[in-house]
Amino acid sequence: MQDSKHGNGIISAGADYDAVIVGASLAGCTTAILLGRAGARVALVEKQRDPKAYKRICSHFIQSSAVPALERLDLLRAIEDAGGTRPYFRAWTRWGWIEAPKDRSVAGVNLRRELLDPLLRETAAAAPGVDLLLGQTAHELLRGVGDTVAGVVVRGTSGTETRLRARLTIGADGRDSRIADLARVPVKTTPHGRFAYGGYFEGPPPERSPDGTIWMLDPQFAAAFPTDSGLVFYAAMGTKDRLPEFRRDPEAALMKWVADVPEAPPIRESRLIDRIEGKLDMTNKLRRPVAPGLALVGDAALAIDPLWGVGCGFAFQSGEWLADSVTPALLRGEPLEAGLERYRKRHARGLHGHARMMVQYATGRKLDPSERMLFSATARDEELAVRFDAFGSRRIGPVRMLATTVPRAILVNTRYALRRGGGAEPAPPVASREVEREQVAA
Repeated sequence: MQDSKHGNGIISAGADYDAVIVGASLAGCTTAILLGRAGARVALVEKQRDPKAYKRICSHFIQSSAVPALERLDLLRAIEDAGGTRPYFRAWTRWGWIEAPKDRSVAGVNLRRELLDPLLRETAAAAPGVDLLLGQTAHELLRGVGDTVAGVVVRGTSGTETRLRARLTIGADGRDSRIADLARVPVKTTPHGRFAYGGYFEGPPPERSPDGTIWMLDPQFAAAFPTDSGLVFYAAMGTKDRLPEFRRDPEAALMKWVADVPEAPPIRESRLIDRIEGKLDMTNKLRRPVAPGLALVGDAALAIDPLWGVGCGFAFQSGEWLADSVTPALLRGEPLEAGLERYRKRHARGLHGHARMMVQYATGRKLDPSERMLFSATARDEELAVRFDAFGSRRIGPVRMLATTVPRAILVNTRYALRRGGGAEPAPPVASREVEREQVAA
């Protein structure tokens, strides 16, 4: 089995840790770094042997809600030194552009996963108390009193198995989490009605580069994300009836899709530098993020519609929330159950309202009348654009956004209709009871 840090030695057949984390990507590394710096002993298990392995299909637009976590991890400067951009966000709608003034917004982060993943893994390996175990696959869970999860059995490429005992086992192994399956954590799935294709292009930068842009073509979407090394990640998300054209020729279909949008970016003047990547099954998966002796972070807990670019940000944020929640239990004698319950509440408060709204739209449907009312007003009013930007970058939740936005949106659209001599869009409800319950979950 591979040694911690360098992966080139032999370790004993068993070891005890405060926490064992399965999955050394964004969420897993974030949790490991913060727990290690707090004084915990952590095993960080990664099935890939190559420390430079990375996730290939990802828009890697990190919403500004996760920037405080990156600053706390001491990664923001390193990301910028690696060429990472600090983009703002803008959206085209049929009513006009939605774009908050930059002095009233917060920049996100964009760096290709080819650079981001190794950087984060290297930072985790260097953190005090963290053993990075490469080339190890979770095979079985260890059980304690009352069937509590008490660690994991991992298997190396040579077939050698090692028992890693821990007070807390953390699944950070993505939407198809093996750890969640082994622990028999129930999963709620909802259908996704769109597909996604994207690729990196070299050429003239889009207007407002390095800002990220989406085109809400209703129900189709296109996106342009300038990133490091002068590259732009162009993407299309369409309803399943548009899939045959992409299957026939992904590059030609993507270029036509993006080139045909209003005020199109210069994809026709650009050159594809790698193959087009596609993802056809984006089923939404929602799991309870805790069980006895177990916690889930990132996509293992909540894998939802990537249309809104939340996956990377939610990974960093959930890793931070978990580390903060369980540190008193792992290091200062608090019952672990109290730390896990604190994390469950924080996860629900921060993400479940956003998730519910995204799941409802992920079917591939068109905007409903209330959504059209909000988007049309937001495109017409700077103050609404500022509030929408705070919501779209996940700095505020849907209840707060709707409560502060709906009255002004009604006023904006009514004034617009009176000037035009037409009717206003219908007003949406302030918030559904279900969304409110998610936001104030105990």
